[in-house]
Amino acid sequence: MADAIGNAAGALWKYLEKNGASSATKIAKETKLDAKEVQRAIGWLAKEGKLTITRKGRTETISL
Repeated sequence: MADAIGNAAGALWKYLEKNGASSATKIAKETKLDAKEVQRAIGWLAKEGKLTITRKGRTETISL
């Protein structure tokens, strides 16, 4: 499981590096990761202090 989460975190990092700030929904759609994988990857990278999460209204935006 840790390998799968690490791989998802890597995919998330690469996506954000290339595309900039995005919502979790958009990330899941464009990376083909399912919603749970995206959430786990966000948790992994957030714990390491590598993400910024900004809330505008009901939308959360994730960025490096």
